[in-house]
Amino acid sequence: MSMKDKLLFFLKRFALLFIIPSILLNLFLSYKFYSQKKANLVKVIGIIDGDTVVLENKTRLRLRHIDAPELEFCGGQEAKNLLASLVENKSISIEEQIPDQTGRAMALIYVDNLFINQKMLESGWVRYHSDQTSKTALLKKTADNAKTNKLGIFSQLCLQMQNPDNPNCIIKGNLENKRTSGRKLYYLLSCAQYKFVQIEKDLGEQWFCTEKEASAAGYIKAATCK
Repeated sequence: MSMKDKLLFFLKRFALLFIIPSILLNLFLSYKFYSQKKANLVKVIGIIDGDTVVLENKTRLRLRHIDAPELEFCGGQEAKNLLASLVENKSISIEEQIPDQTGRAMALIYVDNLFINQKMLESGWVRYHSDQTSKTALLKKTADNAKTNKLGIFSQLCLQMQNPDNPNCIIKGNLENKRTSGRKLYYLLSCAQYKFVQIEKDLGEQWFCTEKEASAAGYIKAATCK
């Protein structure tokens, strides 16, 4: 046998002894990984709003880092429709699940490799909610980009300094504290802060034509008004 033939023989033996078993092992591990991942999937059977889904076991799951508008507020239906298009009747994988302060489950969710929490924030139809996960920095940056680019609820559709629908109704109904159920205040042109007050309709803030309308809706005149 020539030296060349011996070398070829040795290489074939090496392939049989080492390369092929290695390939088979990798195939087995890949199969095991994807089988396990598939086993951890759960189907979404319903959408409550833009930040909460219903799973096939009838439990509700909220998306971490996200606050969607109430359905009756500006952007509420758009957020719900977007979430439905991404996950409804699809299987999702759930990561970093914890209970919120009321005991409801919340998590990061994926459809295959699509990160749903990020897609929602990217659209601008939901607000960023401060939370501590492995994706905090990514999601905060995504939300900031949507706000900077005036997408979704940060567009003039929901965030307004003037009333585009009825320029004659210029009384601003504003929440004193955006995150709590604090006082509802209304501002007239004579109020010192009037020109700085924004109407964030996704939070339920609104325009009024008269003080009587504002009072009927539970708003009181701001202290800075003359």
